[in-house]
Amino acid sequence: MDLATLRDTDLSHLYAAADAYDKLYGALGQHVDKWRDGVDGRIAAADWAGPCADAARPALRRSTGELKAAHSEIGQIGRSIRAGADALALAQSALRTALTDAQTAGLSVDARGTVSWPPGSYADQHDPEYRKSCERVATALAARISTALTEAEAVDQAIATRLQHYVERARDGTGLDSGAALSDRLDPTLAPDGLLLGSVPKDDAPPTEVNAWWNALPPEKQQWLVHEHPDLVGNRDGVPAVARNQANRILLPRLIAEYERGGRSSDPNDDLRLAGYRRIAERLRRTDGTEPPVFLLGISGEGQGRGIISFGNPDTAQDVTSLVGGLDTTLQRIGGGDADRAKAVYDAAQRADPTRRTASIAWLGYDAPLSFPEAGDLSRAQGGVDAYRRFLEGQRVTHQGAPAHVTAEGHSFGSLLVGLAARKPAGIAADDVILVGSPGTDAFHASEFSVGADHTYVGAASWDHISHLGWFTRDPASVDFGAHRFAVDGGSPDFTAHSSYWDDGPGDDRTSVDNIGRIVSGHGSRITPAAGRHD
Repeated sequence: MDLATLRDTDLSHLYAAADAYDKLYGALGQHVDKWRDGVDGRIAAADWAGPCADAARPALRRSTGELKAAHSEIGQIGRSIRAGADALALAQSALRTALTDAQTAGLSVDARGTVSWPPGSYADQHDPEYRKSCERVATALAARISTALTEAEAVDQAIATRLQHYVERARDGTGLDSGAALSDRLDPTLAPDGLLLGSVPKDDAPPTEVNAWWNALPPEKQQWLVHEHPDLVGNRDGVPAVARNQANRILLPRLIAEYERGGRSSDPNDDLRLAGYRRIAERLRRTDGTEPPVFLLGISGEGQGRGIISFGNPDTAQDVTSLVGGLDTTLQRIGGGDADRAKAVYDAAQRADPTRRTASIAWLGYDAPLSFPEAGDLSRAQGGVDAYRRFLEGQRVTHQGAPAHVTAEGHSFGSLLVGLAARKPAGIAADDVILVGSPGTDAFHASEFSVGADHTYVGAASWDHISHLGWFTRDPASVDFGAHRFAVDGGSPDFTAHSSYWDDGPGDDRTSVDNIGRIVSGHGSRITPAAGRHD
């Protein structure tokens, strides 16, 4: 399908055809009911007997079956046309939005969808950043245009194929066969919803593409997806937090029910997942109606289980932090200890600056190590880097108003994941990095992070044995690493120091969590400093 056709097509004719089939479906349904009750049902219940009765009853039942089959087929046709029109409307809206965005950016789009930019001023022509910026915007817009055209072409072909299928049913008479009609209703390739779901971005689509798709959906289609296909919405970076939370709260009890009724395999992770689902559900019940509101931004059975919980709305908060847990972080901790830590950071940030809105997130988007031998395996952290980077980028894309101040926070093995993400060539969508109880980040110096050394903060208790290991290159708390080290409670030699950085109870030393709160609220200059370690 070419650009002009999709842009200019009047889809009202398709909706009119769908309306006509819906009307025919309703009228035929009434006729089927009258025939069944007034003719077939009456004869079947009568005392009529003999050769004529024996011949008539099967013929009447056959006629009833044929009418029901025809009724079913006509309903499928109407629903398919309407779903196809909806899918084409979404592609058309996405195309028109992309064209408008191109015009707003001062770019041109030709009939084939190629995006170009003006030569600019003399200074622009000699500024390499001008060309890079134009190329970046043009490439993104061209991808959006291409996606819309590809989706529209696929939907157009799918509608044609389905309608041809029903035409053949009518020609050869199989459309009156109840078995064929049942087969059509159960055939996933003929499901009307499939036409609309064809526009859903791929699982690895960047958050910008996902957000453009979501924003092109009419509100009623967004809600249809949330309620009918929450698994396609709740874990998708680029979808706003409110919709993700709504979808995941629908999905969570379904996951629990599936596991409780025996829908599990022999996978040992099944028990981890079910225990985690239950703990998260219990946390949500306890926090419903409280402040700050709690958002379930992710829940799935991938790997050992995935879960993301936020205290506060990250799309409207001025300060957003996402904590990555380390050793022994299971899905249960997202509803338990890690959620407690995220809430403690939220409270500390509010104490540091009560004038600002905060969202504090506990993020489990990877298979964290469950034993010390596993914690020595760098690949565990590497496996979560792309997911964490995509999550942070999604927060940037869906945020409303001025960009939020974003902090990437990692504890223990989770600090390695954060460090690896921050060392990627494209970096991470964060302004500050906090490393707590870190065994290392695979970096020699904080300047290797995209946020820079001046925006990297380290908390390491003197009795935190893990922070002294230096498993992954250099100890981040060392002077040579170049980060800001903040003061924490020294802890005790019983190994509790590694888990005490967020303690904020009435009798606890809040030095650590309050320093974290200052950084998260954008006041890193106000931390209580601590001297760096010397190797």
